[in-house]
This record gives sequence, structure tokens and C-alpha cells, in this order.
Amino acid sequence: MLSLIKEKWNDILEQMKIENDISEVAFTTWVKYFRPYKVEGNMITISIEKENLVLDPSWFSKKYRMPLIITIAEVLETEFDVQFIIPDLSEKNRISEDAEKTDSESLINAHLNPRYTFETFVVGKNNDIAHATALAVAEDPGIYGNPLFIYGGAGLGKTHLLHSIAHYVLGKHPDYRIIYVTSEEFTNELVHSIQHKQIENFKNKYRNIDMLLIDDIQFIVNKESTQEEFFHTFTTLYESKKQIVISSDKPPKDINGLEDRLITRFKAGLTVDVQPPNYETRMAILKKRAELDNIMVDDESLNYIATNIKSSIRELEGALKQIYNFSRLRKKTINFDLTKEALENIISPEEKRPVTCELIIDTVAEHYNISPDDIKSTKRNKEIAYPRQICMYLCRKMTADSLQAVGNSLGKKDHTTIIHGEKKISDDLKHDENLKNTIDILIKKINPPT
Repeated sequence: MLSLIKEKWNDILEQMKIENDISEVAFTTWVKYFRPYKVEGNMITISIEKENLVLDPSWFSKKYRMPLIITIAEVLETEFDVQFIIPDLSEKNRISEDAEKTDSESLINAHLNPRYTFETFVVGKNNDIAHATALAVAEDPGIYGNPLFIYGGAGLGKTHLLHSIAHYVLGKHPDYRIIYVTSEEFTNELVHSIQHKQIENFKNKYRNIDMLLIDDIQFIVNKESTQEEFFHTFTTLYESKKQIVISSDKPPKDINGLEDRLITRFKAGLTVDVQPPNYETRMAILKKRAELDNIMVDDESLNYIATNIKSSIRELEGALKQIYNFSRLRKKTINFDLTKEALENIISPEEKRPVTCELIIDTVAEHYNISPDDIKSTKRNKEIAYPRQICMYLCRKMTADSLQAVGNSLGKKDHTTIIHGEKKISDDLKHDENLKNTIDILIKKINPPT
């Protein structure tokens, strides 16, 4: 039986790849190293013959055991169970609960989104070079391209690629010290460390790591202290051959207000861009997201979204979420008519969006990783109350709405509450550099400069 399994093995792996939509990255990284080792009764032992493997067999079992069982039964017309082993582990067998804990802690410490991996990244003509380059950098961090600079418009997948690189590296090197941070967070941490005389702690945190991924570097323009500290952090990591990955909305040479010495260093590595996705890629993205979120949606509805929303992956996924929530609210199956009704207010993304209180609330909620309903609620904890006051401030500054209209948008708040919230933020802005930075970024997100 073992000889028959070996004979059919390539067919089994290829069929498993196709039927379970296993990405080329996952297949070439893991699956192609699976080998049938022995058969005892109805149990097939699979040996994972890959050098320097740091993952535990239980990880492979959780991910690939059931797809293999089903595919083997289909190809051989006989049911088998499977188990995984890693040969010649010897002392490396320490990777079990401790390793899983270490890996989990690594993801948390690096501030990574578990959904942003190469496996969930949809590749098209608009981003294939950026994807291939990011994967190459992840394969050989600090060697192939350093720094890697990824640029492109908002919502096109730059953050997804940064997280994917980190996930991939941690999969091979769980002990790597990786930090993902936005330039806003970097600036705010720096300001806090200066205010509290903890600058050495700041330097130790960012200069004693194996990889730094910094998102939206354009937000450090005209911030002299941030640029100074980032320059020295960059230099320390670069000279130690530690990988640096940077994202921006523009290529280095077009970022006005950035010091020449930083631009020169950014240009010394690899620079790649991501473009808005074409129709085929937009459809693939929508289908992938629907699959990941278990959303049942017909192709006619997906075609409507993909045809009308062209500039941003984030808007594509937001539209899909909108019709899903709308269908749940109406308790109806998603179809073309429901999709058009659900998206009637957002289906013209090419037009410049008017600045409304709803847009401000949605933007602030996303920025603080809370929901718009939280902001409109009566919750009083600081994590909700302060973003709510920022909304009050921005609604008064960026719209012509009356106090009553702003209050209604924020969950029917009294006009005196709006006045208090606006004054609170105005007063804090006089002495809080972190808040100034955050407000500046929110304004750019709400009303992007042309």
C-alpha cells in the first residue's frame, strides 16, 4: 500500500491544493515537503522533510490533516487517517506548548493582524511585483532588499503586505523580534518618552530588534524630532543588517517635507508600488473576502461592486460588509436588488466624498479600533469617551452642521455635551503634541489632499 501511495502522492498533493484553495506560497513553503513515510493499518504517517523546520507537527495537523484525509480517500478510494512527524528533531522537539506560546506572544508583541498573511493576499497585475518582492524579502530578511519601500494609494494592500512579511518570518523564525508600527504610533511614543525622560527606553525598544515595519511614513513629514530619531534608528538597524520595511502613499522622491538623508536611504533598497486593482482582481478580492467571512453572495452582486468601486480594496471590502449587514438587518438573502439598495449612498467612490458627521464618526472609529455604535453610545470609559469628543471637535470644525445636528449624529447628545467635548479637545490641543499629531492624521484621512 505504501508504494501505491507514493506513486499517487504528487496527484494527491496537487488535488488537495486545488480543492482547498491552498496558495502557491503555502504549497511551496510547506506542502511540497510532505512525504508518505509508513502505513500501519488505516494510519498514514507523513514525514515533513524540510530543513530547519521550526513548527510543531501539531500545527500541520490542525491545518492540513482533514484536507489530506479527504483527498486521499478521493484518489485512492480508501479511507485513511494521517499523522505528521518531523524527522531528526532530537533536541528541537521542545516546540510544543512553549513554542505555541512564544509564537502567540510574538504576534501580539509585533501588533500583527492574524488575517493579513500572504495566503489571504489576492495577487493581480496591480500588485504582483510588490507581492513577489515582499515574499522574497520575507524569505531572506536583511539580505535581498533592505530597506523595502512599498508605496501606493490608500486601501490598496500595503499594510496587508507588511503584516504578511512579518507573519511569514515568524513562521520560520519564531524567536525573531519584530515590531510593526504606524508612523503616528512611532511619533507618539517618541513624544511620550521625551516628556517622561525615557528616551533610552525608546531607543532600546526600536534599535534592538530583528525587523522593523513602519506604516505610512509620510506622516512624519515636517516633524523634525521624529525624523531625527527615525534616521538614527534606521541607521542602527541597517548597519546591523536588520530588515526594514516601509510604506507610504508616495515614492521617496515625492514625499515633500522629508529630509534628504532619509530619502537617500529609502532609495538605497528596493522600491515597489501597488496600483488600484483591475476588474478581475477586484472580483477575486471580493470572492476571497466572502469566502473568509462566510458570506453567501451571488456573482451579479459582486460584479456590481467590482464594476463601480475601482480605487480601493478597503472600499471594496467595506461595500461587501455593508451589504452583508444590510441583509441581516432586513433578514433577506443577498441579491442584486438588495445590493443596489444597500450601496446607494456609497457606490460613487470616484467622486470626492462630502465631509459629513457620519464620515467623521466612521473614520475616528476605524482609527481607534472601535465601532461607530460605540461612539454614538452612552459609554463613559475613556477608550470610548475621548474619541467621541474628538468627533465632536472635528464635526464642528469640518462641517457646517449645527450643534443640534452634530448631537443627533452622535446618538442624540445634548448641545451642551457637544460644546463641552469641542472645548475639551481644543484645550488639550494647546499642550498635547500626541493629540495634535492624531488630529492632523484624522483630518487627512477624512479629507485627503488632492
